[in-house]
Formats: sequence, structure tokens, C-alpha cells
Amino acid sequence: MAYETIIVEIEEGVATLTLNRPKVLNALNDQVFNELAEAAEELAADQSVRVVIITGGEKVFAAGADISQMASASAVDVTTSDNPSHRAFHLIENMPKPVIAAIAGFALGGGCELTLVTDVRIAADNAQFGLPEIKLGILPGGGGTQRLPRLIGAGRAKELIFSGDFINAEEALRIGLVNKVVPADQLFEEAKKIAKKYADRGVVALRLAKSAVNEGLRMDLEAGLEYEHKCFSLLFATEDQKEGMRAFLEKRSPKFQGK
Repeated sequence: MAYETIIVEIEEGVATLTLNRPKVLNALNDQVFNELAEAAEELAADQSVRVVIITGGEKVFAAGADISQMASASAVDVTTSDNPSHRAFHLIENMPKPVIAAIAGFALGGGCELTLVTDVRIAADNAQFGLPEIKLGILPGGGGTQRLPRLIGAGRAKELIFSGDFINAEEALRIGLVNKVVPADQLFEEAKKIAKKYADRGVVALRLAKSAVNEGLRMDLEAGLEYEHKCFSLLFATEDQKEGMRAFLEKRSPKFQGK
């Protein structure tokens, strides 16, 4: 599919999805969200793709929602809309493959919320994060009030949501919002290095490991442990499990086939 607001490139099992509205700092509008959703569905179904990287490029990740689209909306408009951001975020969060965010520059509002639906977040040392919606008289409406507390804890999440303040990459690392901070000129190299590492792992095991974590977070501990055991058991029906353990015993690298 041809896209207007994003660019999708695939190389050696790694898909890179780049937000492409540089003139407005990759502001997120309904078209962006609809195209993100379509791309997420296509990449989820593409058996050649093992890992996905989402980025905004070298200068900015996404500076937030397109306020010009939101300013005149009424409560009825917002309530009755199809909410394309929720669909896009749901599809990315539940994609059956690892999703890595490579974040440079601003990741604000909806841009910050987009990073929250990825599995691993790598930040350039020039990255800045924030949920400034409170300064506009609203609250984060793309999952920020729900996903951020689950990631960094309620207290720190409330501090960011109530203040609307920005934090830099090092502070984001300290509070657990990102996994790693690297020099800006090494961001994509590092993201691709991590992606290739994941791409070498067993596809089925990755899918079920991600599902076990995501679904487990929605359950109490006992239910989560039971779900984990089901995922664990299913993997013993795969060829990859046999190959992985055989390779370990034979002291060689496994050759996973995704079966």
C-alpha cells in the first residue's frame, strides 16, 4: 500500500516505519493514525518481517497531536468519533512481533503515547518526552493515563501528566520510560542492532513471550502465571523448540524456521 504520511522499508527481516510529516514536526492526525493502523496490519501479516522499528527520523519523533484538527471539536465530535489513534495504538501494541521505538528529538503528547505501545524504547541523547495536554485544558487521550503508570509507576506518571513538563533522555532512562540512551548519531545503528538480535530468535517463541507479558499485565498474578504456562507448553509443539534445544546440546547456534 502507498502511504502519504509514513514510509515503510523492509530489509533483512526488519521493517522500519518512519513518520513523515517533517514540516509539522510529525504531528499526528487522523490520516497518520489510519496509515499507522494499515501498516501495522500489513507488517503483522508479512511473514518476512520479524521485527519492526518505529521512528520519526533524525530530528523529531512526533511533537504531538495536530491541534489544528482538534481545536474546533465538540464533546459530541470526540465521543462519537471512530478514534483512529486507539485502533492504531492497539494494533501496534498487540503486533505479534517485537516493536522498537527509535526516538530522537521531541516525543510529546500523542508522540509520547506512541512510544508507550512499543516494546522497547531507544532514545537519542537529544530526545525530550512529555505529556503537555494539561496545558491545553485536556488530558492525555491516547492511553497516556493508563499505559504510563503501568510502565513507570503512578506517582511519576501523575507528576508528568499533572505538570505537562518535559523531561530529557537521561531522566526518561532513570524513571524507566526508555530502555537505553545513545548518542544521536548512533540511534539508528543501535536500534537496528537490537532488531537484528531479536530477528535471530525464534519467531513463535517471541510471539508467545510478548503475548505472555502483555496479557499477563491485564490479569492478576495467578491468572498470569497460568497463561504463561500455557504459552510455555505450546512451544514444545514447535520445530523451533526442538532445534533450539538440540543446538544447545550440540554447542552450535540454532537455525530457527518459525515453525
